[in-house]
Amino acid sequence: MIPRLKVRAEFLAASKAAWQARPGVVVQAKKRDDDAIKVGFTATRKIGNAVVRNRAKRRLREAAEAMIPQFGLPGHDYVLIARADTVSRDWKALLDDVKAALIRLARPKAPKPEDTTQETKTVR
Repeated sequence: MIPRLKVRAEFLAASKAAWQARPGVVVQAKKRDDDAIKVGFTATRKIGNAVVRNRAKRRLREAAEAMIPQFGLPGHDYVLIARADTVSRDWKALLDDVKAALIRLARPKAPKPEDTTQETKTVR
């Protein structure tokens, strides 16, 4: 079982970090100081009542247990956010969404291209 994020401050810190959205899930990833991996789950009232939100979180927990040990980076916190399609999405498609988001988050960011145009000063 992967350790869980439980404190609101941890969720807020992850919300300011890198994220990837897929049709079935949004995954946020924040670097930690140690090598542990922690996972948090959330579902807003926008996706449905308590029954729907709980079902969505159960599906996300199972998907995280299957995918994060393989594709998650050590030393990161992950937050999986349920979307409207999380409950109705095919199980394989949901696993593919989580996998694709984790792989994309694991890739380092490409450096921004430097501005090579030279500014000229006008002498008056």
